[in-house]
Amino acid sequence: MKKILREIYGAGILFFYYFKWLMLIGYPTLIYGLDYPRWWVMDLLWLYCLALVIKDFIWKFILKRSYCEEGSCSRESKR
Repeated sequence: MKKILREIYGAGILFFYYFKWLMLIGYPTLIYGLDYPRWWVMDLLWLYCLALVIKDFIWKFILKRSYCEEGSCSRESKR
């Protein structure tokens, strides 16, 4: 059971890592530009993507942290 939950969690992370910008920009375009009907599930997903973008902004620019461990993403270590 733990393995299945870890796989679902990992798939969700990868999905929203690449999908968040498309959802954040595209969904309001669909609603307000193309008269797409609103759906509460999509609204919740949009809010989740907005939270992920805000978290990434705070993590990178305010806290000035990286997702990499110390020294693992530096250019010197790749040479």
